Amino acid sequence: MHIREAGREDLAPLLRLYTYLHDNPEPPLSASIEDLWDGILADNNHHVVVGVTDGELVSSCVCVIVPNLTRGQRPYALIENMVTRAEHRGKGYATRVLHFARDLAVARNCSKIMLMTGSNQESTLNFYEKAGYNRQAKTAFHQAL
Repeated sequence: MHIREAGREDLAPLLRLYTYLHDNPEPPLSASIEDLWDGILADNNHHVVVGVTDGELVSSCVCVIVPNLTRGQRPYALIENMVTRAEHRGKGYATRVLHFARDLAVARNCSKIMLMTGSNQESTLNFYEKAGYNRQAKTAFHQAL
């Protein structure tokens, strides 16, 4: 598997991959989605990490670096949209994608990296713990807008 940051050509495969997240239908490509994608790619603090195997995008996460005025003015990182195609799970791909994102956060001198999941499945929670995340360290709250 090759892991890298996404490029412009990854938009359509990424939108297909995102159908594995919740009930997320694949939107048709449009000028507004392409403009949104261009803005994401241009944002120095927004990193879309992709894992590609046999020419197919099979795993991805988003790592956002957040500037911060606390903790010695060190930024922190947030992980979102972690997803792997169902038929490619259990092969270590997602772990490698998360490690790539962690390396990005370390390179940017982040004080911490945080991840939330909507899953209550013990297998998913164990996966994140094995990847180095502590589910006991913080209490997360969510408010849909």
